[in-house]
Amino acid sequence: MSPRAGNTGPHTLAFVESPVQLLNVLEWAHARRHAVGTGLTLVVLSPIDPMTRGQLRRMAELAREDGHAVRWEEARGGPAAPFQTIGGLAGLLRRADRIVLGDPFSRYVQLLLTITKARDIVVVDDGTATMEFVAQLARGERLVRWHRKGGRPGPRDLVFAPVSSAARKRLTPSERRKVEIFSSMPMEETPAGVTVTANTFTWTRDRFGPPRITKGADMVGTSLVETGVVDGDRYLEAVRSLSKAHGATRYFAHRRESAEKLHRLAVETGLEVVRPDLPLELIARRGPIGRTILSFPSTVVHTLPLALSGTEVRVAVCDIDPAWLTENASPRAQGFLSGVTGTARDVHRLSAVTAV
Repeated sequence: MSPRAGNTGPHTLAFVESPVQLLNVLEWAHARRHAVGTGLTLVVLSPIDPMTRGQLRRMAELAREDGHAVRWEEARGGPAAPFQTIGGLAGLLRRADRIVLGDPFSRYVQLLLTITKARDIVVVDDGTATMEFVAQLARGERLVRWHRKGGRPGPRDLVFAPVSSAARKRLTPSERRKVEIFSSMPMEETPAGVTVTANTFTWTRDRFGPPRITKGADMVGTSLVETGVVDGDRYLEAVRSLSKAHGATRYFAHRRESAEKLHRLAVETGLEVVRPDLPLELIARRGPIGRTILSFPSTVVHTLPLALSGTEVRVAVCDIDPAWLTENASPRAQGFLSGVTGTARDVHRLSAVTAV
């Protein structure tokens, strides 16, 4: 293990399904580098999406450079893949002293949690969903993603309910189990017995930058259209209005944004669409980056000010107009998105632009 990686205490097994989760595991390991132990094994439960896979491979390279072991699992490579993956990991799960995970809402992760006997559980950020997870855990509610909350459970939800309930118990502190949340997100409610540690993106700032700052503005994309929360036409008009008002020239696409939407956005707004090969926190820290970064409510309004601390970059967030929401959007959506914006620190808040 390299000196930069340090030690992470008793043997630690981390499960990640997205580039941001992997980044935050590296941040957590960096913060724990002075602890005593035998190291960290990162297990990538690879998704199918090509852009996500590409970013995960780049992040896995950085993890290996820091001296961490990385195990790549084609966890969704066919009907038999989940059984093969879980079977292959069962021994590691039973031996691990500590489990680190990035998405407690993931059915895959919930299933893995039912196997482990680890007495130490750490949850790192998977974006703004961490805020909802903490609130649900504090209130003893079932784990449901915020954009789905309010709808009736489907047949698959009902079948999986016993596993989800068992996983929630594993994520609840007890005399036999410690639970830590390592997060850059604001926490309105803290579950009893849970240790909350601030993620300040020290690893990111130590590893990259400071960036070269350009005079213009850049815009950050969101997957709110793809998750069925915001209407596509309204979103496109909002991007056009916001970019024109602030002189933005580049649009950093979210890894879940569809190719069709991005093509239309480029044609109709004139923005240069950039598909990052790393999480935006690292892209911005490496630079070049605009002096102003425009965003809608999302994780980056909390993380970019930390990653870019000490620079002159300003992060500006535009509220979501209730009129942009789709008919199928969760009743929880508007309040949650307003909370994401309202709790962000060190950002400039913009009123919702008019999208007709």
